[in-house]
Amino acid sequence: MTLRVDLNCDLGEGGAFDEELLGGITSANIACGFHAGNPDVMRRTVELALKNGVALGAHPGLRDPEGFGRRAVKLDPQEAFDLTNYQIGALQTIAFTQGARLVHVKPHGALYTMAARDAALAEALAKAVQAADPALIFVGLAGSEMIRSARRLGLRAAEEAFADRAYQPDGSLVPRGQPGALIHDPEEVARRAVRLVTQGKVAAIDGTELSIRADTLCVHGDTAGAPELVRALRAALGREGVELRSLAAP
Repeated sequence: MTLRVDLNCDLGEGGAFDEELLGGITSANIACGFHAGNPDVMRRTVELALKNGVALGAHPGLRDPEGFGRRAVKLDPQEAFDLTNYQIGALQTIAFTQGARLVHVKPHGALYTMAARDAALAEALAKAVQAADPALIFVGLAGSEMIRSARRLGLRAAEEAFADRAYQPDGSLVPRGQPGALIHDPEEVARRAVRLVTQGKVAAIDGTELSIRADTLCVHGDTAGAPELVRALRAALGREGVELRSLAAP
């Protein structure tokens, strides 16, 4: 059986590489205006994604443009539901006006990190996705509370792995402020991607061997040299016979 994986990237966040990246990925997580982006950027990013045949996804974050949505903010489940549902709805409307539908939702930054560990927060986000459209796919950290919450609600969940981020021994991501959290070497990113997809394995920052399911791989659009990482990753997966297809593909 042919191995296949989705390749996603966070876009519409003011990065310089969006158009170039859209030529190499299969799914776009589009910022919805809270941590980054605005209606004009959202519209143009949707247009570019559709032009490149890339599946559309909402990338809701905390209302924190100054901190790029990467600073933890205490919020209760109702607040999490409301801000997520609102942002999905905004991008849904923009996509609809261009004759398209959203495929998935992937939370951003601190919202993603908090929901990966907090069952109540994860359930609130999953319920917001379900309320917006029960056909949407909820993308979350592999093995996390987000995946468990989505499945309890009957949503389709996609387990996400990271080729350009380091892992802690518990399967969470190394915080960005710590040394080694970001991986910039294209060859190393490509090696990690191949191993994640073909073996379901990755080494944590301390050398611990982790088993991780990878329905979709992420390369961050704001990572320095992101297009080079995508090209290296695609080439390496291609050599292994791995097919890149969006989560929407049959």
